[in-house]
Amino acid sequence: MAIIEPERRTPVVAEADVVVLGGGPAGLFAAIAAARKGASTLLLERYGFLGGMGTAAGVTSFCGLYANVHGRFERTARGLTDEFLDRLSRMDALNEPHSIMGQTLGQSYDNAAWKCAADDMAIAAGVQLRFHTLAVGATIDGGRITHVLIETKSGRAAIGGRVFIDCSGDADLAFWAGAPTEKGDEHGFIAYPTMMFRMGAVDDARALASKPMLRGKLEDAQRQGRTDLPRLSASFNPQPHAGEWRSNATQISHEGHPVDGIAWLELSQGEIEGRRQIRAYFDFYRSEIPGFEKAYLLDIAPQIGIRETRRLVGRHVIHEDEILGAADVADPIGVNGWPVERHVRGDVEWKFIPGRGYHQMPYGALLTRKVANLLVAGRCASATPVAQSSIRVSGTCFVMGQAGGTAAALSLRAECDAIALDPRVLAAELAHDGVYFGDDCGG
Repeated sequence: MAIIEPERRTPVVAEADVVVLGGGPAGLFAAIAAARKGASTLLLERYGFLGGMGTAAGVTSFCGLYANVHGRFERTARGLTDEFLDRLSRMDALNEPHSIMGQTLGQSYDNAAWKCAADDMAIAAGVQLRFHTLAVGATIDGGRITHVLIETKSGRAAIGGRVFIDCSGDADLAFWAGAPTEKGDEHGFIAYPTMMFRMGAVDDARALASKPMLRGKLEDAQRQGRTDLPRLSASFNPQPHAGEWRSNATQISHEGHPVDGIAWLELSQGEIEGRRQIRAYFDFYRSEIPGFEKAYLLDIAPQIGIRETRRLVGRHVIHEDEILGAADVADPIGVNGWPVERHVRGDVEWKFIPGRGYHQMPYGALLTRKVANLLVAGRCASATPVAQSSIRVSGTCFVMGQAGGTAAALSLRAECDAIALDPRVLAAELAHDGVYFGDDCGG
């Protein structure tokens, strides 16, 4: 059954040189970079705050800021990332980096501070922020996007632009524009989502000492039939303020398969299942893990945390062997040092990058094959499913976002499409702006 909607005239309510869809790590830095290079820039975000999965899904920990460079941990997400971390540090909202399996580092942050620092940095750059803006489609003319169609509390409208950057996480704009996209592997498998939660009144010292025992406790409880918790690779880590801890534990499925982050009904069921699992994990921590006896449930993320949906099939599709082989590329925009991190049923499979600990990120992974004025940055950039499990993290999204925004502005300045922009010019501009290319790759 279907209904026929009446024809309507959709008002164009704003226009800009660069229109960025999605205010997560990639979208924030894309918008800031474009605006700083002189392009009028609009950033469209469906929530009332920035941060994407980093805030809306309560991730509260940066991954991909650091790489294990020949046995030495070095921060490889630089440029605009330096400024953003400095803002968080001045707000007393950033923990010291913590070890992940002795192979790399993560760094937790305060969720509220992320939102405020992002506002300040975007506004200072001249970015026009449009919150509570749900993109629903695009208009195409001659292989170019002319407008993004949006729904707001004020009604349906359109936003015009010269260059568009899809940082939606789901490749929404690329999909609507007809650019090739994929979802899942050859069997349709996508990474399991997680719903994050935070706890208060934790005994920091005792909880820290308990971290190594968590998996064993979960295995014992599962073997003895005392719990049906789905994931053995659960973790908990301290937040910047005393007594506050976050947990990355749940694994959300629907009818036996990972919840699909672009399937409306599955998302609804996933939110409910995520909160059910959170209550179960929290009860387990309180009863089984020293340091959590008096803890209370401080916060449940506003939405389920999505790791993977659609991906662009772009000019360059990043492969697993490039990542694990620490590959160089002809068109670098920075580097990625995060390991392959596949969220499979009940567990997480890790493969770390040997040697120098990072690979170069190619500009071609941001470029579409069909839509002349579209760039894509963030977890929906062009990569295989396995490679996407490495490049999807916040530090690498920062790198892609800065590159995408810079490329958009430079292409406008040169009066050419992004695909025609000389990658050497882009790399030189990024290096001038502090982006890390590596000691052994021209940075």
